[in-house]
Amino acid sequence: MISEITVSNQEKAYALLLADADKILKLIKVQMDNLMMPQCPLYEEVLDTQMFGLSREIDFAIRLNLVKEEDGKELLENLERQLNVLHEAAQRSMRS
Repeated sequence: MISEITVSNQEKAYALLLADADKILKLIKVQMDNLMMPQCPLYEEVLDTQMFGLSREIDFAIRLNLVKEEDGKELLENLERQLNVLHEAAQRSMRS
């Protein structure tokens, strides 16, 4: 019973972190599409703040043993890769 609760809490924690990462990706995509360019200081500040917040959430979940350190790092790296793709696409569209 306790191991089932632990697994359930771990799954919930990881799902919440994934949802937060997805929110960041969507927020940045909306900013890039509608509001500002990637070189804008406000864009960079929002991105930095959001990424820092997510990294702190992941660290907290790791310290509670709800998420494995490797999984947390992979989640952040995956989000960074997706954000880089968005950034490169925005750069290409600005040059066109």
